Amino acid sequence: MKIVLTGSIAFDYLMRFPGYFKDHILPEHLEKISLSFLVEDMVRQYGGVGANIAYTLALLGEKPLLFSTAGQDFPEYGRRLEQIGVDVSGVRVSDTKFTASFFVNTDLSNAQIASFYTGAMADAADLPLTEARTQPGDYVVNSPSDPRAMARYIKEAKELGLRSIFDPGQQIIRMDGDALREGILNAHGLFVNEYEFELLQKHTGLSAEDILCHPEFTVITLGRDGARVHTCREDLHVPIIDDAPVVDPTGVGDAFRAGFLFAYLRGKSMRLCGEMGTVAAAYCIARNGTQNHTFTLEEFIAYYRQHFDDQGELDNLSKKE
Repeated sequence: MKIVLTGSIAFDYLMRFPGYFKDHILPEHLEKISLSFLVEDMVRQYGGVGANIAYTLALLGEKPLLFSTAGQDFPEYGRRLEQIGVDVSGVRVSDTKFTASFFVNTDLSNAQIASFYTGAMADAADLPLTEARTQPGDYVVNSPSDPRAMARYIKEAKELGLRSIFDPGQQIIRMDGDALREGILNAHGLFVNEYEFELLQKHTGLSAEDILCHPEFTVITLGRDGARVHTCREDLHVPIIDDAPVVDPTGVGDAFRAGFLFAYLRGKSMRLCGEMGTVAAAYCIARNGTQNHTFTLEEFIAYYRQHFDDQGELDNLSKKE
C-alpha cells in the first residue's frame, strides 16, 4: 500500500534584523515607502508541507512518495530526502525556475516582513496524478500546493480509486467553494485546524455536522489544546505533551499529520493515531526548522510510552495492516 504526498516543496530563508522595523517606517509616507534592512544572519531551512510530512514519515520508517514540483535548486534537497527514505521519483524538476521559497525578516519585537515566491510550485497544476503509478486503495494526501493542482487531485483521486486525505490548509481561501466541497465529500480523511474548520463551513455552505459525517476520520488540531479526532463512532480529545520544550512551532502540524498517518496505515486505534501525531509534533517543536528533528523508531516508541499507554499496540508498529 502506497502513500503519496502532493503538497509543496519549499525553502525557507530566515533573517534577523537587529533593530525594530517601526523605527524606520513613517506612517504618513507609506505610499512612498522604500526601505532596505541590513541583516546580520540568514539561515536557509528545508520546508514545504508535502516535504515536511514526507520527512517525518520517513524517520518513522515509511517510504512515502513525494509527488510535487521543484526547481533547479532542488538536487541537494532531493538527495537529503532520499537519504532518510523518501521516494523523490515523483518530483518534477524545472530547469527554468527555482523551488518555491519563503523569505522572512524578523526584528527584535518578532515583527515580520515576508515574501513568498511560488516558483516551480505553480507547475504542479500540470502534473497528473496518473504519473504517481498508484493502485486502487492507495492513499494520496492532498496538502497545500498550487490551488489548481489541489482541485485537480480531488477529481483524479476519485477517478483512480485512491483514498484521499484532504489537507487544504491555508489554500482554503484560494480554492473554489465547489472544489472544497468535493474535496470534503470524497475525502477518506480530513485534516484542519480550528480556524480552518470554520473557514470550510463559510466557503462551502456545509455545516459542521455535514463536514464531520463524510470522511472516515476528521482531525481538528487545536494548538496548545491538542487535537480532536472525530469518526462516526467516536469523538476523542488528544492532549499535547506538556513538558515538551518549545523552540519553534513552524511545521508542527505537518509532523502531527505524519505521526497520525503512520499509525493509521498500520490499522491502529484512533486514539493511538492521535497520540502518535502528538509525539511527532513534540519532536518537531523542540528544534528550529521543520526538518531538523531526528529519532529512531525505538526512541520514538520509548518517548511515547513516557506519556501515553499503548497497551501493547506499538509492539509490532513497523508492520502495515
